[in-house]
Amino acid sequence: MTLSESENRGRTAPGENQSAIRNSQFAIRSWLRGRGALLAGAGIIMFCCLSAVFADLLAPYDYSSLSRREPLAPPTTIRFRDAQGRWHARPFIYARLFDPATQRYEEITDRAYPLELFSRGYSYEFLWRFQTDLHLFGTRAEAGVEAPRVYLLGADKFGRDRLSRLLMATRYSLLMGPIGALLASVLGVLIGGAAGYVGGWTDAVLMRAADVMLALPTLVLILAVRATFPPGLPPADAIKLLVIIFVILGWAEMARLARGLTRELRQREYVMAAVSLGCSPARVIVRHILPGAALSLAAQALLILPNFLLAETALSFLGVGLQEPEASWGSLLADVDGKIFKRGHALAEFSPALALMLFVLGARLLGDGLGNEGREREKFQWSEGIEESKEGRKKEA
Repeated sequence: MTLSESENRGRTAPGENQSAIRNSQFAIRSWLRGRGALLAGAGIIMFCCLSAVFADLLAPYDYSSLSRREPLAPPTTIRFRDAQGRWHARPFIYARLFDPATQRYEEITDRAYPLELFSRGYSYEFLWRFQTDLHLFGTRAEAGVEAPRVYLLGADKFGRDRLSRLLMATRYSLLMGPIGALLASVLGVLIGGAAGYVGGWTDAVLMRAADVMLALPTLVLILAVRATFPPGLPPADAIKLLVIIFVILGWAEMARLARGLTRELRQREYVMAAVSLGCSPARVIVRHILPGAALSLAAQALLILPNFLLAETALSFLGVGLQEPEASWGSLLADVDGKIFKRGHALAEFSPALALMLFVLGARLLGDGLGNEGREREKFQWSEGIEESKEGRKKEA
């Protein structure tokens, strides 16, 4: 290579790099275009899951600890300006005193209690592994002075912090719902895949069983089965019991979809080629049929997930789910009474319903986004097949 050639290559390299960067940016924008629902749903689901995983870190207090002096305390006012009009760089709160005569809280402005990040509190196992007492925020405790609690969502009738209980309820509900939906989906895919691939009497028997399960009133059956067990089950046993009930009663919808997709993909050329080569039915289903139906099945699993969450919430709301002092979205909603609007902080007390609505919205958006991705992939594969057939005819001609 001569010196002039190397100089020319050095001059064109920056332009080529810029062109590659523009092409990658265009590819990213093209992929993001039309996928707003998918990204929004994934972001909401990720936010809820992270809140459940790091609930102990985010919760300022133990979700079961009582403060008898602060029943139904309203949300704490975070201040930067004190009663004398002076501004503070660090946010602070005032202690509050409950007046039983007026049923109201009054601030005591003679002393300010600053807030701090990563404060010390109750001890827990971070990520179920490391022992620590670090929390995201709290009030700074001074020697000989007990710092007041900061209630971002207020306190319940026993003086328990609603934010801490909401975070723990999110952990429980998101443990129940996704595990139940996942296991029910796996069972439904196995049954539907076997029915669609084998056909005949196997298909008829399994699909009639699915029809029977779809015709049954699921929530009534869940209530009836749960009522046969003692109400005071330990939390772990209650979770296992409800997951088993959900799996037994919730597989039919996924089975019908898996059966239809299997019957459709069974007629594809690459599947028929695998069968003609002597591949076993299990290998054909796992290696050739399931990858083509994965997005549609995932979308259906996300669409049935809210049903499990709503069933668990209804059970806890009716008092046959998780028992006190454990927290779930349904039990938190059951604590709401008729005086909620008189107290003036209804939004804070309805926070479990808002959390449930947010997660259901995220699941729906993510399910719709995955469904659209599956349809787009189907169109792409169909167009590719047409182009290949056209090229084959040209070569034969």
